[in-house]
Amino acid sequence: MNSPKIAQIDKWKHKISNSQQLGGIETSVLDNGAGRGVRIAWINTGTGLRYKVILDRGFDILDCFYNESSLSWISHGGTIGPQPFSNKGIDWLRTFGGGLLTTCGLSNAGPPNEDRNGERGLHGNFSNIPAELVSIKQPDPFQNDFTFEIVGKVRETTTFGPSLELTRKISGNLGSALLQVSDTIVNKGNTPAPHMILYHINCGWPLIDEGTRIIWDGEIVPKESDVNNTEFNKKHRFKVCAPPLEEHNGFGEDVAFIKPKANSQDQVVCGYANNELQLGLKISYSKSQMPWLIHWQHWGKNEYVTALEPATNPPIGQAAASKNGTLIMIPPGESRSYDLKLEVITGNEVLDFK
Repeated sequence: MNSPKIAQIDKWKHKISNSQQLGGIETSVLDNGAGRGVRIAWINTGTGLRYKVILDRGFDILDCFYNESSLSWISHGGTIGPQPFSNKGIDWLRTFGGGLLTTCGLSNAGPPNEDRNGERGLHGNFSNIPAELVSIKQPDPFQNDFTFEIVGKVRETTTFGPSLELTRKISGNLGSALLQVSDTIVNKGNTPAPHMILYHINCGWPLIDEGTRIIWDGEIVPKESDVNNTEFNKKHRFKVCAPPLEEHNGFGEDVAFIKPKANSQDQVVCGYANNELQLGLKISYSKSQMPWLIHWQHWGKNEYVTALEPATNPPIGQAAASKNGTLIMIPPGESRSYDLKLEVITGNEVLDFK
């Protein structure tokens, strides 16, 4: 069940006419439901891993499959068109599709908050901003080029205020069951811009199931309030997926703020391992770029999801981060970069993932 490597797909030579038979990138526009008119890009890696980039929702990723198994959790709403003014209170939840990757930020991650600089809704504006599609590079196996990438720009801006521009590249290789996300955020304005980012990586059934192991290494940092936490977390310490829980219906949830450990290459490695399916997802990122890992569990009936979330800050909101001195301020013309790698593992790799 191990993922095929590039060398193994050499058998295609002289047997295909078009490289799309192996994989690549296909763009389209949805024509029905709440997502009507939304631009998307389906990416097929040629390994069983395929995923859908929502160009009009911050270049984030919704659906993601490995062979017949979904890796991501998709909310009741699914793909919903961008609503740029869903930025008050908890309006963000009305358009939250879940998905493999939902970006929170670029200036607020966490609950609604306000201070002398203004008011902000839950998790910021980013995921409701359409992207500009900059480029698509298709693989060309006939020229021994198996690489592909899609690049977009998302602008969180206002006249007389902060103007942050994110350039995102999503890339991979035919024959390799992984995807890479590389973001660069530039302050295009003329004053320092507040900045927070959190990558909401939402996984669901069947990868996430009762008994799926949750992999991370680090120290849980107590939060100001743990009023929603249940005995499940106190007993299992966030390491094994629970069955659906009555206490997680509605707004019931459990959240851990983690200071993760990094390896000698500055990489934090975390993810999920479903021993029964021999299927797992390995998440890697730089601790120096994002020193926090947030773990969200919501085991509600018909809303069965968990997320591992690399972040610059705990999701406490811009006002609280400013007050405690941890808020990042990007000077005019300066930039910040973030890199994520998500890799499907199978077979013995799953059993060995600890």
